[in-house]
Amino acid sequence: MMLLLLGGGVVANNILNGNKGKGTGFLMVNWGWGLAVFTGVVVAYQSGGHLNPAVTLGLAARNLAIGQAVDWGGVAIYIVAQFIGAFLGAVLCWLAYKKQFDAEQPDGFKLGVFSTGPEIRSNGWNVVTEAIGTFVLVLFVIALGYFTGTTDGIGWLGALPVALLIVGIGASLGGPTGYAINPARDLGPRIAHAVLPIPNKGDSNWSYSWVPVVGPIIGGVLAGVLAGVLLPGL
Repeated sequence: MMLLLLGGGVVANNILNGNKGKGTGFLMVNWGWGLAVFTGVVVAYQSGGHLNPAVTLGLAARNLAIGQAVDWGGVAIYIVAQFIGAFLGAVLCWLAYKKQFDAEQPDGFKLGVFSTGPEIRSNGWNVVTEAIGTFVLVLFVIALGYFTGTTDGIGWLGALPVALLIVGIGASLGGPTGYAINPARDLGPRIAHAVLPIPNKGDSNWSYSWVPVVGPIIGGVLAGVLAGVLLPGL
């Protein structure tokens, strides 16, 4: 929930008219999302900082690859909770910026607060971009888990390094698609956009909605499967 409240909030502050942070730029968005991840991981300490289905599935894939048992019931509970939290965080973001959402805004900007979209629409290559960004994230989380002794998640010790990595992924790889790198982060708020009573909000771009779900899952699972090869000795 904190992830999408703060992450969506920095986007709203940056792109919607009627805000003091209007036009502060994409790098500010990167930092806002990094701090949103930091806050979300700390608040989600009981789960080991599981905010992202791609990370949860990547860790499960890592366990399978090394012959460890996977608690699939726990994986399912985490993923459901991640989507619910993302939806609720998006609703809170809308409430915080209610007057801005009620005002006239450029086409697509209201949806842009809730979900990602590509600068150049090419679904296949957009999937590749999302998969690469998520691969970097999940491989880093797995490596960090060994350093901090929390191999089933990142825990609070990993919150700051992962937050900085989110800034880095955004600055380096976020340009083509807006770097969802998290299926819940994109789909949960997209559903919120569809159901909330936002004036002149436009459509929710469902034809693209599968890309920031499938791409991160592919990247996360690949990172889990290949972690033993790419991170020897762990």
